[in-house]
Amino acid sequence: MSYLPGPIKDLRRKSLHEELTQTLRDLIIHGHLPPGVKVPEKELCEQYSVSRTPLREALKVLANDGLVVLEPNRGARVSLITKQDLDEVFPVLGALEALAGELACARITPEELAHIRELHDGMLSHYQKGDLDSYFDANQAIHEALLAVAKNPTLSAHHRSLSARVQRARYVANMTPERWARAVEEHEQIITQLTARDGVKLAQTLRLHLQNKLDAVSKQLERTNHILRN
Repeated sequence: MSYLPGPIKDLRRKSLHEELTQTLRDLIIHGHLPPGVKVPEKELCEQYSVSRTPLREALKVLANDGLVVLEPNRGARVSLITKQDLDEVFPVLGALEALAGELACARITPEELAHIRELHDGMLSHYQKGDLDSYFDANQAIHEALLAVAKNPTLSAHHRSLSARVQRARYVANMTPERWARAVEEHEQIITQLTARDGVKLAQTLRLHLQNKLDAVSKQLERTNHILRN
């Protein structure tokens, strides 16, 4: 069984190593390579016309990010999503996003605010259409834009090193209509507080937003583990 979608792009348009690493990261985050599955190295090499050397270099980077586990003489396996891992990562990420919100309120320009509001409007459109994948993409773009307007490269680098582990967790969460509606309400608050340059409230909302996501993912993991045990 193949977990891979069709060809995504010509990997040689950019640095082969960087592009291959990002492509594999996207496959894992979007669930094309699910937690626990063995990374199909031969198939990936054929799919993207690369040799084993750059593929294995990319896998080393993903292992450092916690997305894969390298098994001696057995290749690589996509790491499992565990409650312990989430409980460890989410509070740190929440602190980083809260700081980003405070800095964004102090440093954002009118043009940058207009751009984020445009992203928000696009996200609402996807929500109204029930397009969950496009909603997630727009949602992520908003959080990345908030980091960018914080204008702190060190903060962005630390956030980037953790965010992939959180991004893929959203695909195992059961996004109920109630939780989805609440997430949209939280984003409305984010935009309102950013517009008002209220860094204290925005920091609180960003922390709550991430905590609610952790709660949803944790509940789904508990349900999944219960099914596996039975």
